[in-house]
This record gives sequence, structure tokens and C-alpha cells, in this order.
Amino acid sequence: MSKNNRIVLIIMLAIGAAIMGYSLRNVNMKLLFHDILTINVWWLLVALLCIVAYLVIEGIIVKVFVGNRVQGFTFKDALRVPLVEQLGNGITPFASGGQPFQIMAMMQAGVEPGYAAAILLMKFVVYQFVIVLNFFVALIIGSHFLADKVHVLKYLMIFGFLIHFAVIVGLILIMFWYQFTKRLTNIALKIVKVVGFGGKEKRLERYQRISKWADVRLHNFHVESVRMTSNISLMVKGLILTSFQLMFYYSIPYFILLALGYTHINYVLITSLHVLIVMVISIFPIPGGSGGAEVSFQSLFSSFINVPTDLVLAMFIWRFLTYYFGMFAGMVAFNIRADRISNPQDWHNQKEE
Repeated sequence: MSKNNRIVLIIMLAIGAAIMGYSLRNVNMKLLFHDILTINVWWLLVALLCIVAYLVIEGIIVKVFVGNRVQGFTFKDALRVPLVEQLGNGITPFASGGQPFQIMAMMQAGVEPGYAAAILLMKFVVYQFVIVLNFFVALIIGSHFLADKVHVLKYLMIFGFLIHFAVIVGLILIMFWYQFTKRLTNIALKIVKVVGFGGKEKRLERYQRISKWADVRLHNFHVESVRMTSNISLMVKGLILTSFQLMFYYSIPYFILLALGYTHINYVLITSLHVLIVMVISIFPIPGGSGGAEVSFQSLFSSFINVPTDLVLAMFIWRFLTYYFGMFAGMVAFNIRADRISNPQDWHNQKEE
């Protein structure tokens, strides 16, 4: 973990502490401690198991997508990938560091970077597809609630959905319309060459370097994605596992509310609202969506939790499980040595067969 990443991590923890302090400004601390002491530990444990299941299933998905093309790639190596991803997501704007951190984790295990990128991008496509599908269902279920309770968040959610949808369209173009995508990329790079910073020679050198890098990445992703999508059973496994993975994640607020004694709640509505919150968080540029995440949670769940101390406590627990838990687990995984595969070139040999 680089010095800059450590600095960002410290800043994010400081922001989290500041948000926590601000949220507690009007809270009766005696009531808050009473809520903590009377919380149902068993339901809280179920919420914790949900985030653990979410991470473990993602490790299984990585192992499934790698398959037998990389001999010696263990489940320990596969599980390190989503844990390190959580750390990367948590310290970078728009969770942009998740993919590079995952590639790094697979490279540490001996997997060739181009192949690792292709696997992770395919996993990302499946993940985005399931997220968008869940959003459609959640919007239908929670539309009346949103119309009555929150107006601004509704538009933020739709904007978040459009971003996710655009990402899927872009990736699908790379997968199945390679020449068209390559032309669009070349046009975009030529614009950068003309309007970029620096002198003419510097812009040309930068253009050639980026163009070569983009051509290799586009080609590798196209080839591997065509191979993977032609394997119907692999894609079905990925879709099913990702659906279960997200089901556990989206269920976390429901079990937190049960732990606080709110038993007369609708599971489908609560999980649907959590789907919508995730969409809002995705459009905030601050790492982890800090600020926007807390406001969104309190705005949507204040109708179910009528005691201010309970609402703040529920928000704290939810934020810890869905954000800080993954970051801390990622820090541990980052410092665990990866199992090196027996032959780093195995995947090349199998690819040629």
C-alpha cells in the first residue's frame, strides 16, 4: 500500500469520524447507550454474516471465472481479490481503484495482467447487469414511497442508474462491436492529442503511448469476453452467484432494523430502498460516497425508524458493515502473502489448445 493510499485512508477515516460526530450533535447519549446495550445481538450477527457472505461469494465468482485455465490459483488467492477491491473502492473517488487493486492482487498470485483484466472486466459486466436489473425492480417497488417521501433523491437515483447503464453499454460495445469501439476510441484519443497539455511533440508521444496501451487492452478484453460469453454455463453461474451475492448485501439494513426491535417491516421494501441508496452513493465523487451515503440512509429510513437515536445507531452500523468492514478486511488481505501459481504461463498454453 503506497504512502498516498495510506494518507487517503487516514483522511477517509477522519471524514467518517467527523460525520459521526456531526450526526451525534443532537442525540441523547444516554438513550444511545441504552439502545446499544439492548440491541438484539443475534440479528446483528446475521447482518454481519450477510457482508461476509457477500465477500466470500465474490471470491467464489473469481474462482469460477478463472476456472481451470490457471493451474494452482487457490481459493485463498480468489478471496484476496474482493477483499483488496474493497480497500481500493474505499479510498478512491467513484470506487475507481477497485479494478487496479484487483488486478494487482491477481498479479501477486502470478496471473498474467492482461488475462486478469479480462476476467475482472467480465465479472464487472455481470455485476453491473445484475445491479441495473435490481434497480428496475426496486424502482417499481419503491416508486410510490419515493414520490411521497423524497423528491431530490429520486432524481439522484435515476442519474446513478444512467451512469451504470452507460457503463454496461460501453462494455458491451467492446465485447461484441470491436471495430466500432476501436474507431470511437481512436477519435477520442485524437481529440486528446490536439487539445491535451504540453507541446506538440509531447502530445504526440503521449498519444502514441496511450493509443498502443488502449489497442492492447481493447483487443485482449474483446477476445476473452467472446470466449467467456460463448460459455453459456459460465455466464449462468456468474449471474446466479452475483444475484445471491447482492441479495445478501441488500438485506443488511433489514437485519439491522430487526436488531433494533423494528419487527413490523417489509423485507422487500427495505431491500429495495437499499438498492436505491447504492445507486445514489455511486454518483458521489468522494471515496465511499461519504456524506451522501449517510444522508441517503437517514432520508429513506427515517419513515421506518421513529426514534432519532435508533436512526443514528442504525446508520452507524450499516455504514460500518457496508464500508469500513470491507476496508479493514482489505487492509488485512493486502498484507497476506498470495499463493503463487505453479506455472505462470499455464494460461497461455491452455489458451493455445
